[in-house]
Amino acid sequence: MRELGAGELLDATGVVTLPEGGFWDWEVVHWTPAELRLRAGYDLTYHHELELILAGATLVRCPDMFHDPVFRAPSAAEGAAVAGWLGESPPLLIAFDADAGGAEPMPCLVAAEGIGGILLRGE
Repeated sequence: MRELGAGELLDATGVVTLPEGGFWDWEVVHWTPAELRLRAGYDLTYHHELELILAGATLVRCPDMFHDPVFRAPSAAEGAAVAGWLGESPPLLIAFDADAGGAEPMPCLVAAEGIGGILLRGE
């Protein structure tokens, strides 16, 4: 298992960039006020290769299971909406669109204090 830091996970614009791998299936496996932990893999029925840990997640708007997320910069409207809901802009706002089983990808948002880490299994 190898752990990556936040500097290896966020690009210059703050968009999540994942290491190489087949991270098709995703699910929320743990969520407390201190930590949101997502796991991902090619097929979660058997195992997972990646865990994304977000420290101090204050807002999570995504299904508990989703597929093939496309990480992107949050729109200005999404940033303003989150700031309105929370009373201030969060230190980290992650946006992505994912297959949640519907006809169109679902826009998802996670507001957090920061990246707690990323674990790569099998290395």
